Amino acid sequence: MASCNDMLEIGPRGVLNEDQVSSPEEVDGFVIAAYSQLGNDEINRAFSMYQYGNVRADDAYKGGGGINDGDVFHFMETFVTSRPDQWNYDGIWFNIYVGIRRANEGLRIMNNLTEQEYPLLLTRQAELRFLRGYWYLMLENLFKNIPYIDENVPASDYGTISNREFTRDEILEKIAADFSFATEHLPERQEQIGRADKYAAYAFLAKTRLYQAYKQDENHAVVSIDRPLLEEVLKATEPVLSSPYGLEDDFANNFLPGSYENGKESIMAVQFSSNDGAGRGRVNFGDMLTAPQGLGCCDFHKPSQTLVNAFHTNQAGVPLLDNYNNGNVDFAVHTVDPRLDHTVSRPGVPWKYEPAHMVTNEWSRAIPIYGAYNSMKENVSPDCDCFINIPPFYSNTKTRIMIRYADVLLLRAEALIELGRHTEALPLINQLRERAASSTTRLKMDDGTPISRYLVRPYVDGENIQWTLENARKALRFERRLELALEGSRFFDLIRWGIADQEMNSFFEHERSTRTIYQSARFTKGRDEFLPIPQNQIFWSMNLYEQNPRY
Repeated sequence: MASCNDMLEIGPRGVLNEDQVSSPEEVDGFVIAAYSQLGNDEINRAFSMYQYGNVRADDAYKGGGGINDGDVFHFMETFVTSRPDQWNYDGIWFNIYVGIRRANEGLRIMNNLTEQEYPLLLTRQAELRFLRGYWYLMLENLFKNIPYIDENVPASDYGTISNREFTRDEILEKIAADFSFATEHLPERQEQIGRADKYAAYAFLAKTRLYQAYKQDENHAVVSIDRPLLEEVLKATEPVLSSPYGLEDDFANNFLPGSYENGKESIMAVQFSSNDGAGRGRVNFGDMLTAPQGLGCCDFHKPSQTLVNAFHTNQAGVPLLDNYNNGNVDFAVHTVDPRLDHTVSRPGVPWKYEPAHMVTNEWSRAIPIYGAYNSMKENVSPDCDCFINIPPFYSNTKTRIMIRYADVLLLRAEALIELGRHTEALPLINQLRERAASSTTRLKMDDGTPISRYLVRPYVDGENIQWTLENARKALRFERRLELALEGSRFFDLIRWGIADQEMNSFFEHERSTRTIYQSARFTKGRDEFLPIPQNQIFWSMNLYEQNPRY
C-alpha cells in the first residue's frame, strides 16, 4: 500500500481545480462554468421562478394531472401543508448555491492575478460578481434568512457560517455591492451574446435597491419605506433609460424564438441550444412541464381565472382596479387588454398566433381542477425547430429573459410614486399601455378577425383616472401584474409591498367556490412570506441554521 501511495494521489481527469489554473483560458473556463449554471435548472426546480413566483401567488394554479402530480407544489400553492422537509426546497437551495460557489471559485482564482497577466481581469470579475448578486437576490427573496458566503470563505468553513450572521438589510447591501462593482467594470456592450453588460448590472442594482427600500421586521411585515434607497433606484435606472435598450414595438416579440431572441427589450437572458454536443442539448429543462398537453406534455403552470379577469378593461380602456374580480371575463361581451392573449391561451383561439394550431379542451389534462387556460410566454409553436422532444417531455431552446426594459420602467415608476412624485411616473406607465394598444397585429383568427375585443388606453388624469398618490400606487401595482404576468415576479412583488396576506386570502376566498384545491388554503401572515429553511440544510449545518418563524 505504501508503494502505491503516490499513484493514488492523482486528481480526477476532466476536472480542473483551482490549484491547476495558470492561464487566461483556464480562468475563462471558470467564468463560463458560472454562466452555465443559469441553465442548469430542471422540471422541479425552475430558475424561471414560475413555481415559486406564480403558482405560489394568485396568477397561476399548479396544473398537471391532479393534486398528487407534483404534490409538493400543491402544498406550496395552498400554504397550510408546506413543510421544511419538502425535497424541492432543498433542491432549489442547493442549485442556487452551486451558482454562488462557481462564482466564488472564479473570483478566488482571479484574486491571485494581475491585469498585466490577465487584461480582462476586471471585466470577468464584474461578470462573476453580477452572477453572484443575481443568485443571492433570488435566494434572499425565497428564504430571507440565508448564510452569506463570498470568495474569501474557504470551502472547509462553509459549515461555520450561520444563516443569521447577517440581517436581510445587510445581505441586500452585499448584493447591491456586487451589482455596483459590475456597473463600474462591465462594458456597455459585450461581443458575446449572453454575457452581462453594464446596463444589466444597473437594472439588477435598481431591483435590489427597491427591495432594500421596503424595510421588514423579524416577522416579515413591511414597517417603512426608505426614501434615500428609492433615490438610489432612480439613479440606477437612469443609465438604462438612456441606453440602446428599449421597448419592443410589439409585446409579442419578447416571447418569440429565432430572430426575436435577445431583442432590444431583453437586457439579460439565459441562452439555450440544441445539437451542441452537450448530451440532450442545453434546452430549457426548467419550464418543460409547462407545455400544454396538446403539444405532448405536461400542462403545468395554469393561468388562474383571477389573472384573466385582471385584463378586463372598462369603456375608458383602463383596468377595473377595484372590482375586476366581481365576475369572470365574458370574451363575447367584455373588452380586454391585448396582453391577455399574448400571455394566456384558451380553447377556440390560435396557439402562439398560428391558426393552424387551434387550442381545444383536449390541450388541458384536469379541467375540473385547473381549468382550460395555458401559459404562453415561455412556450413556442410545435412547428419551431426550437421545439425539442425529450420523452416524455417537450421543451424548447428559446432564451429565457432574466430582466427586460419594461421591468426597469416599472421599477423606476414605483420608486417615483413612493417618493410622492407620482406625476413623473405616469408617462412611464403609459409607455407600456401605449405599447400594449399597438400589439394586436398577431392577435387574429384565421379569417382575420380579432381574437378578442381589445381596448386599452393610457391613463389620463381627470378623464379615466384621478391620478392621486393612492390611485397611482394602485395603477402601478396593477400594471406590473399585467405586463409581467406569468414571468415569475408576482409573489415577490406582493411580499415587497407587504400585502401578500390580504391578496392571497382574498384570492382563496374568491376561487374556493370553483377550485376544490383551495378548500383549506390559507396564507399565514408572519410565516408564509418566505419558504422554510430546508430541513436537510439544518441537518447539514449541525443545527447551526435557525428555522424561519412559525415553521
